[in-house]
Amino acid sequence: MILESARAAIALLPTREFRVILLKTVGLTLLMLAALWLVLKQTLGWLASAWLGDWLPELPHWASWLGLVGAILFGLGLALRLALLVGPASALVAGLFQDDLAEAVEQEDFPQDPPGKPVPLLRSIAIAIRFFGVIVAGNLVALVLLLVPGINIAAFFLVNGYLLGREFFEFAAMRQFGEDGARQLRHRHGLTVFLAGLVIAAFMWIPVLNLATPLFATAMMVHLVKRTSRA
Repeated sequence: MILESARAAIALLPTREFRVILLKTVGLTLLMLAALWLVLKQTLGWLASAWLGDWLPELPHWASWLGLVGAILFGLGLALRLALLVGPASALVAGLFQDDLAEAVEQEDFPQDPPGKPVPLLRSIAIAIRFFGVIVAGNLVALVLLLVPGINIAAFFLVNGYLLGREFFEFAAMRQFGEDGARQLRHRHGLTVFLAGLVIAAFMWIPVLNLATPLFATAMMVHLVKRTSRA
């Protein structure tokens, strides 16, 4: 059931609908991260100038080299932090297009079934923000657990497997059964949803391809909801 859903989702990757939504997601994600970069750079530069401006004339000439090295290290550190935000940021943006993708999956693979009901706009935005928070929190927990000997990579998959499986399954089920029905269906098939979440976490582990994680997860969970509800 899980592998069939994953294969069906992968088969949708080359389709036009998926490519259009992926381009929108990646484009808006990069714009958001670029804007965040500029804001942080300008803000921290202003703070540094305000705090250190009175001291700079008294510094020796060689200190300018230390300032250059510090600026380079700061830039690299900021770039690394923004790179870590690529996954959560893409999840936030992709959350705005989930209904479009879910509808495309239903029309392509389940044309004989009644179409799902789109999630209201405000609710969709709230879900996108919750996705963002869940992925950030999950990765922070996983990052801390990665420092614990004996746990390491398993922490990443367990934490993200649970959180991603829960969130994406409930969204896909919500289109068919509403919020209460979606939670009930997830509780009824808790182990299946968790194992499907592990597949999503493995997909998210792949560099570059992980930008498509929210879209792959949505397509996969639409299939899984169909299969579990029929079972």
